[in-house]
Amino acid sequence: MPHFIIEYSSNLDDEIKIQKLLSTLHDAALETGVFPLGGIRFRAIRCEKYLIADGDPENAFVHMTLKLGHGRDIETRKKVGELIFGALKDYFKPLFAKRPLGISFELVELSQDLNFKENNIHKHIRQKQN
Repeated sequence: MPHFIIEYSSNLDDEIKIQKLLSTLHDAALETGVFPLGGIRFRAIRCEKYLIADGDPENAFVHMTLKLGHGRDIETRKKVGELIFGALKDYFKPLFAKRPLGISFELVELSQDLNFKENNIHKHIRQKQN
């Protein structure tokens, strides 16, 4: 049940293709071998209101949060974090070279006792494969 939430400043709209970013990161998530296809969720949130550093309107940001279900050891979480953050940085490398841009990533392990979910997507994927 990895949930990837990408927040970005609206001043990046003309310079990035959000669906391409989501696809790139989705591929990276699958390449880790840690997440089942039916559990992966990506969403992007365009932030209209923001103030970055000295307030220069050219300043931009991208922040991604990955919310993981409980149970993966720290080595696995670090490996996943490094691979996903690497893909995020690679995507933004050309933009990073030409404008002020903050790129950040946080991996959060959800509480085992306070994480509620129901999902029939795995079942539907299996049915499509048969």
